[in-house]
Amino acid sequence: MAGAKFQKPPQAPPLFTHTPESLLKAADRLLAQSKATTDKVVAANTPENATFQSVILPMARDDNHLSLESHIVGFYQAVSTDAKLRDASTEAEKKMDDFSIEASMREDVFQLVDAVFKKQKNDEKLDPESRRLLEKDHKGYIRMGLGVPAGPQRDRFKAIKKRLSELSITFQKNLNEEQGGLWFTPQELDGVPEDVMSNLQKGEAGTENEGKLRLTFKYPDLFPTQKYCKVVETRHKVFVENENKCNENIALFKEAIVLRDEAARILGYPNHATFRIEDKMAKTPKTVDDFLGDLKSRLAPGGVKEIAKLKELKKAETGKADNYFLWDHRFYDTLMLEKDFQLDQNRIAEYFPLQTSIEGMLKIFEELFGLLFVKVEGEDRKAISETGKGEDITWHPDVQIFSVWNDEGEGSGFVGYLYLDLHPRDGKYGHAANFNIQPGFITESGERRYPATALVCNFSKPSAKRPSLLKHDEVVTLFHELGHGIHDLVAKTIYSRFHGTNTVRDFVEAPSQMLENWCWTPSQIKSLSKHWSYLSPEYAEAWKESSKSTEQPPESMPDDLINNIVNTRHVNDALFNLRQLHFGIFDMTVHEAASHEEIKNLDASETYNRLRKEISKIDGPEALGEGFKWGHGQATFGHLIGGYDAGYYGYLSSQVYSADMFYSVFKKDPMNGKEGRRYRYLVLEKGGSRDEMESLKEFLGREPSTEAFYKELGVA
Repeated sequence: MAGAKFQKPPQAPPLFTHTPESLLKAADRLLAQSKATTDKVVAANTPENATFQSVILPMARDDNHLSLESHIVGFYQAVSTDAKLRDASTEAEKKMDDFSIEASMREDVFQLVDAVFKKQKNDEKLDPESRRLLEKDHKGYIRMGLGVPAGPQRDRFKAIKKRLSELSITFQKNLNEEQGGLWFTPQELDGVPEDVMSNLQKGEAGTENEGKLRLTFKYPDLFPTQKYCKVVETRHKVFVENENKCNENIALFKEAIVLRDEAARILGYPNHATFRIEDKMAKTPKTVDDFLGDLKSRLAPGGVKEIAKLKELKKAETGKADNYFLWDHRFYDTLMLEKDFQLDQNRIAEYFPLQTSIEGMLKIFEELFGLLFVKVEGEDRKAISETGKGEDITWHPDVQIFSVWNDEGEGSGFVGYLYLDLHPRDGKYGHAANFNIQPGFITESGERRYPATALVCNFSKPSAKRPSLLKHDEVVTLFHELGHGIHDLVAKTIYSRFHGTNTVRDFVEAPSQMLENWCWTPSQIKSLSKHWSYLSPEYAEAWKESSKSTEQPPESMPDDLINNIVNTRHVNDALFNLRQLHFGIFDMTVHEAASHEEIKNLDASETYNRLRKEISKIDGPEALGEGFKWGHGQATFGHLIGGYDAGYYGYLSSQVYSADMFYSVFKKDPMNGKEGRRYRYLVLEKGGSRDEMESLKEFLGREPSTEAFYKELGVA
């Protein structure tokens, strides 16, 4: 990567120069343009003369062009520092969603699509991706209520879809803009690492918070406190307050699950889960329930054993262990790794400075997939910006940009743009995720339009005396999200509809999960590591000062530390996976009601907490006599409102595919470039342009198997 020279890409990157006014105007212009295209198609066709070329293709091309701006219009709400711009982005996204609902319920368009489908669904002249587009389009109209006779029921369905869009946007906005926090004395934060403490807001002199520090619920504050704070009352308070941080979302969540159920029943489905899963790899809720139930029964005994060991550790530390609480878990899990496995997370983090970790990861992707990543900085940004201003091609000064190319062996052509936005800010999306900014597709003239993709994360910021350092689990998170980014970059599809990570939800995590295995491979951990004291003479001095040592540590991570990491991969793994099962089973429970009345009467908070105790086996405040209404975790659970509804099981089921791919193909030689490229062509490049199971079977050379997954978990 370091040797890659800057060259000007054949396509300029997108601009981020919007104002709140221009953003709303852009949304109006895009929607007017789309409506004009659809109206023209309707005017020029009848069901008798309608063809794929005259009906489906113009609308698909309109989708392609629309996506170049529409993704950016909605992206600002996740990343902009300007509250007015975030609000405008939210409003624009709502307009676009409303328009999309209206457009996908147009009877006049559906009649044409239906006619084309009946005539051309088996047309051999259609290429396979176009045939898939026709099938998905046709099914999409039916799933939007056009199989329901026009009248009150269809009108009600449309009203529900619009309200669900509003709920989703507001729910996520509340999470992004959440500003909660708690004030603690330094004594109450005993054990929290110094680099975390030094970044906390200090109480002003003369106020009630003088001498105190403010802990937010953002990940760089929250996780280290739960892992290292020795004061149990602090951990307890932080845990419960974090579960109650977005209580305005409680009513929104409840309304969403009730409306989803009603909409599914209008379409003739018994519940929302049946409606959602029909088009996924699992096909039926029964398949999902059986998979989750089987996994639960396999993991539960291991979870009970793990808690017993953790209780022993708690007793040794405190002298009492009647209960093992939710706010105990991260603390004693971390302590066990330190005591029993000599895993010192803070020492490990010294070897994973954020910047060199990124460089190491990109180098792995270069070798595996035949890519080159060129960092675009300073004058080079001006050279590729359409306006000649380097600041116009990012949304924030912290954002890093890479132009991505194929290496010589892959033809040296341009691939796309990768953006990294890595540190927390007020109003920014609070987790780690990959956002498509512009998808790739083939233009009318047959040329390739190249994608742009962004990683939005929340790792601690560097300071003058120390760079941003990653714990090993953060290295895994970053590698996972970069995996989505690579999927987004290397995909090659005709239509933006199928580009990159636009696959079914119970497959989309598999490519990224498979790549996580590289973070547990000794040779790759070594290649990713570099002690932060080697980054600059200033950092070397700062390290000496803070460590009170004259002898600099080795530059790469020592083998004993690497072995400690690898040996702890499956420590308390049953409890980790039972936590994932809790999310998946809660998701299915609220979307699989036996009757509409049942979902209306369901208490989501109580259900969430009761299932948590039942599945994870760890005590919550209910063990202190507070009942099961002590928190509202579902109100902080963006996945279930943002597209993973009746789909969260996909995180677990796609691990079946990811484990199978890794163990069958890469385990022996993780850096096998020949297999890496084969994987790129057969799985990543296809995006959602063909049945994901077909891609998987072609890559594996057989049907996928659960064997590697259960073996990896130790429950085969």
